[in-house]
Amino acid sequence: MAWVYLGIAGLLEVVFAMSMKSAEGFTRLGPTVLTVITGAFGFLCLGMALKDLPVSVAYPIWTAIGTLGTVLFGTLILGETLGVGKMICLAMIVIGITGLKAAV
Repeated sequence: MAWVYLGIAGLLEVVFAMSMKSAEGFTRLGPTVLTVITGAFGFLCLGMALKDLPVSVAYPIWTAIGTLGTVLFGTLILGETLGVGKMICLAMIVIGITGLKAAV
């Protein structure tokens, strides 16, 4: 169940980041409320996952899901650029997280 909580926390992290962008400096009420709610529930789910998973694995995976998802949605929805440099860095994140999990 810890992995499910971690996955949910990662997805909430993506929604958190995207809604924060839409909140425009917390000047728009709807996206601001969504930012606060997803942030709170994301931390709650991360905390639940940390009951059973080592922090040295769970936290980096959570941030990686958030990073990869935010870059993907930033590219697809917001029209941000995804060049070769970004793709190489994203691949290094995946390799690093895989290494951390394998080393446990």
